[in-house]
Amino acid sequence: MLSNAKVTAVLPAADLERARKFYTEKLDLKEDAPMPGGASFKCGGGTEIFLYQRPPVTVEHTQASFQVDDLDAEMKELRARGVVFEEYDMPEMKTVNGVAIMDKWKSAWFKDSEGNILALGQTVK
Repeated sequence: MLSNAKVTAVLPAADLERARKFYTEKLDLKEDAPMPGGASFKCGGGTEIFLYQRPPVTVEHTQASFQVDDLDAEMKELRARGVVFEEYDMPEMKTVNGVAIMDKWKSAWFKDSEGNILALGQTVK
């Protein structure tokens, strides 16, 4: 049943207006009709990100990931908009210039204005 259901990433925002600005200006996402206490942004394939107002939380894991066709091009565009990519050095993974290659997948991570960890990922051919 759920294998055919659309999934929405639901992320907290301590400052909803600041988060709206980040998602529209930095990530170039289009907001759906504004709603009280939240904001919804349409993404590819019928997916979306929903932000809701709440007090700050600490996050230490990836909360949403965008699958892209050209990781380098997406990173270049996001960096031009001021997005800063994270660097990790762990036993199972190390980033170089923000990118980790893991078997047939490469990824890069960044934080939104609220500290949520987002990722970009691309299949390596």
